[in-house]
Amino acid sequence: MVTLIVVLLILITVSISLVVGVTTYNHFQDFIIRINEAEESIDAVLRKRFDLLNKSISIIKNNTKEDKVLEIIGKLKSKKLTNYELDRQLYEAINEFNSYKEKYDKLKTCEAYLKIDINLFESESEIVALRKYYNDIITDYNKLVRNCPSNFVAILKKYKVKPYFDGNEVDVEHTDFNL
Repeated sequence: MVTLIVVLLILITVSISLVVGVTTYNHFQDFIIRINEAEESIDAVLRKRFDLLNKSISIIKNNTKEDKVLEIIGKLKSKKLTNYELDRQLYEAINEFNSYKEKYDKLKTCEAYLKIDINLFESESEIVALRKYYNDIITDYNKLVRNCPSNFVAILKKYKVKPYFDGNEVDVEHTDFNL
């Protein structure tokens, strides 16, 4: 009778542990899918911004006396960059793009240039929203990696704390991950 109770308790404990483990694993998988989707969306917007800036080169050259226009864009084609690095480089190129508008009045009336300017402005709101969405998912994912009992699944599956979109690592020693 006592052995039957012990066996039942062991079975119940193992069953509960198994259910918690599978549920936690599925929760991780949900976050991984959402992170990948957010990264793909960010990639698409960054590609769109790159293409817009690339198209603007000939427009700027045709409407100004500048020979070297947005050289950073040409250099980006041959580099392998993370989204964080690409985003920073594109911001530099956008600042240069905007400086031409200030220097040359002819660009202020060029329809093609203005269309690119509007599209770049619209892409800015997209990237800000996607960055926030991505960072929110990363915060929740990192909580799951660091908190008990989900950290046992993280250790088993070798899931690590992920950096935010700005490229900074999460300082787990000084971050409060209370749910």
